[in-house]
Amino acid sequence: MSGGPDIPGLRGAPMRTPVKPTGAASGPELWPALAGRMLTRQLWVELYGLPGYGATLGGTKVAAFACAPKDPRPVDATLGRSVLDGRFVLAGTAMDAPAPDDPWNRPSPSMPFAAQLHAFAWLPHLMAEGERGVREALRLVRGWEGTFRRWSPFVWDPDRLSRRVFNLSCAARRLGSVADEADRLALAVSLSRQARQLLRAPDPTARRAERLTAAALAGCVLTGPIGAALRRRALARLPGALAQGVGEDGGHAGRSPEAGLELLLDLMTLSDALNQLGEPVPEAVTRAMGRLGKGVRTLALPDGRLGSFHGGGPSSAASVAAALEPAGAGEPGVACAGFARLASPLLTVLADVAAPPRGAWGADACAQPMALEIVCGKDRLITGCGWTPLASDRQGLRLTPGHSTLTLGESSLGEPLSGWKANVLGARLAGRAYPVRTERRDGDGAVWLEIEHDGWTGHGLTHQRRLYLDQRMDELRAEERLFPTAGRPDATRQIAAPYAIRFHLEPGAQASLARDRRSILLRGHSSRGWWFRTDGPDVAIEPSVHVDGGLTRRSLQIVVRGSARTDNETKIRWKLSPAGGVGDPV
Repeated sequence: MSGGPDIPGLRGAPMRTPVKPTGAASGPELWPALAGRMLTRQLWVELYGLPGYGATLGGTKVAAFACAPKDPRPVDATLGRSVLDGRFVLAGTAMDAPAPDDPWNRPSPSMPFAAQLHAFAWLPHLMAEGERGVREALRLVRGWEGTFRRWSPFVWDPDRLSRRVFNLSCAARRLGSVADEADRLALAVSLSRQARQLLRAPDPTARRAERLTAAALAGCVLTGPIGAALRRRALARLPGALAQGVGEDGGHAGRSPEAGLELLLDLMTLSDALNQLGEPVPEAVTRAMGRLGKGVRTLALPDGRLGSFHGGGPSSAASVAAALEPAGAGEPGVACAGFARLASPLLTVLADVAAPPRGAWGADACAQPMALEIVCGKDRLITGCGWTPLASDRQGLRLTPGHSTLTLGESSLGEPLSGWKANVLGARLAGRAYPVRTERRDGDGAVWLEIEHDGWTGHGLTHQRRLYLDQRMDELRAEERLFPTAGRPDATRQIAAPYAIRFHLEPGAQASLARDRRSILLRGHSSRGWWFRTDGPDVAIEPSVHVDGGLTRRSLQIVVRGSARTDNETKIRWKLSPAGGVGDPV
């Protein structure tokens, strides 16, 4: 039986770069999830692909739109003008489809491009281009409906469907204002069909809150009984999803700072729609927005952007500001979503102090034990490779060497699934579970943070990272300790284990090695200098890469290399301090 129609928008799309999974990735703990997902996925592919299935999404016709929800996300005028001129720039790649052509019946340049295209990620930016932009948006939306009205696995994937429903709901009333009666009716029916399908789709724990929020938003926009029914069903299930997806500290269960920000912006849009209808905002939604707002404030750095961890890019400063504006000024917390924040007047550090999310929540997770991001002044100097799902063809950047932390033997603590397992479960991070222990002490003018994990079982070593922030001198001192793991004296027969401590730099940051070969002068966009010093045996400045909006940009990394004994303790110290003081290297 067919699983749905061919997808013209994906013909010619490149395959993902394969990543060899770890032994744990194919271990017995995955088989129940694989079996369950294969069964349910095949069932809904077969069901939704039936020729008559689309008729079950019909119902009472909707003649008008009840409200125009305001999405607080800033729009990109450059992207809007580009789409208006027939050039779609999404996920770091581009396609030319000038009117009267459209992008729906031609190959997409990449899988992430196709995902963004069918999520209507371009729609809010095009709608900001005045009446001409609105009319072009209507033409493109109607063209999509003509090509993809029938269900297909990729285009109607629940995650893409939820973003499309969300973006279309925000634009629907204005689109309807320039449409004739037939197009307005067709637009309303299309939105109702997609929202209904969103409530029927398989409902895994991850992303459930985002999907239900989109369905509830469509229910606010559509008039009559169909809108009320959608709204009632989605809002009844939303509190449970928010309880699972949002922690008491305001962190997202996927541990991605950007995921928390995006959910907050979605809930703010839903709240606006309910207010326009004169309906009360559910207490669970209000409570979740308050928590997420505190979380975003804690995870936002002085450059205005978020820490880029676990598949979440740094976001734009404008998006962060839009999310925090309703709450007004406030002080950030010291911990959220498994991250610790250390701050002095000129230094801010975010440290990952928890294990990566597992299971379905690990779809975008990275193997980044005890990774750091450091902002000096307003210059983000120390960061990671910035992997996001827009770079799904560069899965290798999710491995431990892609983050500012220590690796042993150039290996990784966990790797994303690949091959048929990834096709079934998604490229979730898999590997041996390991606990991360942490202790924090705040004193007069100083903060001490100690983190450790024993994930390097193959070497029988525990890694401990000690951070000491002198808040008066704006100086960060650190010590990396490797010592034999208690209870596993025979974990390896190796005597030496090569290590590498990486500090990935923000693209554009400059690094100059001093003559002592132990000190590096760092300069960010403000040109203010900072000294990185270490007593490690081998220090080098090497090339690196950083993902920005799907584009891979060149950058640099500081790498401290050496060899640790597996039967004894090894210590490596490093320090970050402002340049221009007494005793600076030359």
